[in-house]
Amino acid sequence: MAKLVECIPNFSEGRDESVINGLVEVAKSVNGVTLLDHSSDSSHNRSVFTLVGDVDGIQEVAFKLVKYASEHIDMTKQTGEHPRMGATDVVPFVPIKDITTEECVEISKKVAQRINEELDIPIFLYEESASAPDRVNLARVRKGQFEGMPEKLLQEEWAPDFGDRKIHQTAGVTAVGARMPLVAFNVNLDTSDITIANKIAKIVRGSGGGFKYCKGIGVMLEDRNIAQVSMNMVNFEGTPLYRAFETIRFEAKRYGVSIIGSEVIGLTPAKALIDTAEYYLQIEDFDYGKQVLENHLLN
Repeated sequence: MAKLVECIPNFSEGRDESVINGLVEVAKSVNGVTLLDHSSDSSHNRSVFTLVGDVDGIQEVAFKLVKYASEHIDMTKQTGEHPRMGATDVVPFVPIKDITTEECVEISKKVAQRINEELDIPIFLYEESASAPDRVNLARVRKGQFEGMPEKLLQEEWAPDFGDRKIHQTAGVTAVGARMPLVAFNVNLDTSDITIANKIAKIVRGSGGGFKYCKGIGVMLEDRNIAQVSMNMVNFEGTPLYRAFETIRFEAKRYGVSIIGSEVIGLTPAKALIDTAEYYLQIEDFDYGKQVLENHLLN
C-alpha cells in the first residue's frame, strides 16, 4: 500500500484572490498529490490548504507552495488578526496511512532543509520535529511575530534549526514539523469587544490553565464586527470540541455575551464531530465503529 501523508500549510494571505488562486494552481501541479480543501479568511488574512499525497509528491508540493508564497506575499506589508511570522507561516506533516509519525518527522526535516538552502528562509522545527522542548508549541515559536523575529533570532536560545540568525526580508520565518491531526475550531461571540474573547481564550487554552489540548486566542472579525475565540484542538479526544464550546458559553455569560455560531476550518476527522453529536444528543452506548454507516461502507 502507498504511504499517504497529509500536509496543511498556512499562508499569510487571505484577501488577494490572485495570490490565493496562484497557490491553488501550485497545489494542483504535482503528480501524486490531491488538494482536498482550501479556505481563506480576510479578517485573519490567512489561507489554509489541506493536501494529501505520497511521500515524494507531498514534499515537492510543500516546497513549491512555500516558494510561490515567498515570491508573492510581502510580510512587510501584511496585516491581519491571526498571529504570523512568515509568508508561509507553518507547514505541518500528518501521518494518514501506512506511515509513522517518525517518518513524517524525517519528511519535515528534509523539506525544512531544502526551503532554507534554496529559498534562504530560516526554519524552526516544531511539534514532533522540535529540536528542544521550548520549540514544541507553535505559539512559543511564533511569539514576537514577523516584526519581532529579527531580534528574537539573535537570542541565544532561538537560533533557527535551519538557516542564519536573520529573517528573509519579505518572507520572514517558517515553522515546519510533524504532528497528529488537529481540529481548527472557532467560536463566534455576539460582541465586538475583543477583550472578552481574549479573556475567554486564556481560560480555555492549556497555557492559561485551561484544557491541555486546546490552544486559543481572541480574534476580531472586522468584516462582521464580532469577536471570536479561535482555537486549535491538538487532541480532540483528550479535549473534545463540545467541552471547549460549553466552557466558552459558560464564561461568556458572565459578560452578558452569547455564542452566535462556530466554524471548523479545513478538514476534520469525522470522530471529532460524531463525538460532539453523541454528547448533545445524549446517545447511550453508542459504538462509533459499528453504528456509523460510512465505516461499514469503507471496510
